[in-house]
Amino acid sequence: MSRNKGGRPAGAIRDSREDKILYTAVTAVLIVFLLLVAYPLIYVVSSSFSSGTAVSTGQVFLWPVDFSLEGYKTVFAHKLIGAAYRNTLFYTSAGTAINVTITVMCAYPLARNDFPMRKFFSVFFLVVMFFSGGMIPTYMVVSNLKLTNTIWAMLLPGAISVYNMILVRTFLKSSIPQALLEVSQIDGCSDAKYFFHILLPLSKPVIAVITLYYAVGHWNAYFNAMMYLSDQELYPLQLILRQILVANQVNLNEMVDVEALVAKQGLADVLKYALIVVSTAPILCVYPFLQRFFMKGVMLGSVKG
Repeated sequence: MSRNKGGRPAGAIRDSREDKILYTAVTAVLIVFLLLVAYPLIYVVSSSFSSGTAVSTGQVFLWPVDFSLEGYKTVFAHKLIGAAYRNTLFYTSAGTAINVTITVMCAYPLARNDFPMRKFFSVFFLVVMFFSGGMIPTYMVVSNLKLTNTIWAMLLPGAISVYNMILVRTFLKSSIPQALLEVSQIDGCSDAKYFFHILLPLSKPVIAVITLYYAVGHWNAYFNAMMYLSDQELYPLQLILRQILVANQVNLNEMVDVEALVAKQGLADVLKYALIVVSTAPILCVYPFLQRFFMKGVMLGSVKG
């Protein structure tokens, strides 16, 4: 294809003056929004690598001031931090695998027009999504099943999200043609083979989306651990980080030395930012690998089927 001096294909319509103004304005607005989103992240990371005095006195703006690893040393010096990281990694990986498996297996029959009780179960799940037994009945069920103070208390309660199941069901109905199932049945393909060899490979975008949803939920989960776990060896990362933060809070009634008070307050301030980085960095590293599926899966799964 021939091009002119500006690199534009020959015969292409040139942007008008109004178009250039619009593009410039949109670019400026996007840059502003980028700065609004990026600056808090940069500030948190910079503060976590700064000294306590610099943070407490407001000297940190963009780059670390008086570079220090005191916050991270305090976090990783905790005797249970390693076990908590391992527990959270296990809860996130195993819990997400259970969630995705149950969600997809539940959404698949509801997306089939030949499923005889499809409408009944659809209404049933909608009712369950809006109404629940509450905290105390849920705890009684978990306790009577002997799940308290076990790893299963972090994996089985809430093993399926009805919202995510509806998202997957809608994706299957709107994005995968029914004719594909009919053709596979004519060729002698069983339902199991159709599910594993045809349906799942075509459902990668929406599976990536719900995987990210479930993984973030498990990584940030702490309330179930507070209710069901009493053994600190089973605690997830979030509970251990909470203990570290509470242990380093400043009690003004116990502090007499002004210099010690300032140092303690500075450490508490740095510790907050270090805890944010420690707790969010792993899940932020996973997101770029799923981002290319994310928008496609959400948009396709949001179309009514």
